Amino acid sequence: MQLDERKTKILQAIIRNYLETGEPVGSRTISKDTDLNLSSATIRNEMADLEEMGYILQPHTSAGRIPSDKGYRFYVDTMMAEKEREVVEMKDMLVERQDKMETLLKQVAKVLAQNTQYATMISAPSTHRNKVKFVQLSRVDAAHILAVIVVEGNVVKNNILSVDQELDDETLLKLNILLNTHLNGLSIDEINLGMISDMKQQAGIHSFLVSSVIDAVAEAIRAEEDLEIYTSGTNNIFRYPELADQERASELINTFEEKNQLGNLVMDTLADEENTGIQVYIGNETPVKSMKDCSVVTATYEIGEGMRGTIGIIGPKRMDYDKVIRTLRIIQSQLDDLYKK
Repeated sequence: MQLDERKTKILQAIIRNYLETGEPVGSRTISKDTDLNLSSATIRNEMADLEEMGYILQPHTSAGRIPSDKGYRFYVDTMMAEKEREVVEMKDMLVERQDKMETLLKQVAKVLAQNTQYATMISAPSTHRNKVKFVQLSRVDAAHILAVIVVEGNVVKNNILSVDQELDDETLLKLNILLNTHLNGLSIDEINLGMISDMKQQAGIHSFLVSSVIDAVAEAIRAEEDLEIYTSGTNNIFRYPELADQERASELINTFEEKNQLGNLVMDTLADEENTGIQVYIGNETPVKSMKDCSVVTATYEIGEGMRGTIGIIGPKRMDYDKVIRTLRIIQSQLDDLYKK
């Protein structure tokens, strides 16, 4: 006998409840859990059929049912098929919205929240400790120079700099060589006073321009390191009694609204540039004080040219770690694949 849609939903409900509670599941519980609008008597009949077919067991007389190995196998196979469909749907969604990063990331956070029933966050990709790729000075007019600064991730910043006298082509060429010889491949932390002093000395009467370019480089890097974080599912916090009391919930919701502390979490996950795997923070392990009663699972995604971001799922310590980690890996893989094309 094949499982029809009703039996399938009842079996899935039995397994979900049993996974959550570890207790045999009765017909009354199922009647509240499914959207079938069936009476307890009808559900009992269906459960009897499922037992006869070998999908569930009754461990004790008058007790509820628990899944059999055959039931678990059906559940896992069905779940995997559903996950494959979700992957395809997610990929289609990512491709469709790849030209609109903000919309894409907000949608990813929303889908994650709906899929896991926890709170979620995702940071826009940025280059942690951005490095200079090159600097190009060119003449605008007699009194102004255009400084084009390119940092990792091919982020371009344009700055108009004032000069006291017009610079000829040969002078601009020498300054471009000087700046790029010293600055290429360096982060702002690696540009020290000794290096700046040496560059100014070599620039001679144009040392002021070196100072202006260094300031523009620092501004370009700092602007790019400002984190944009999108969140979703904060109301899911109220689903879990251990997080739902007024003080805890209020503190968590403020964290998601203000996002400053979430920035600490993102910077913590991005600090190790070699680590692009899954990280699990339990309780006090998280750098966010308001999440000391939570578990936080994060993944780092990378979209090329050193551009990296953080995906995070926040829930109770009793969260479904297996599902959360599996879901994060799917999203991480899809984002990585999308931007490698």
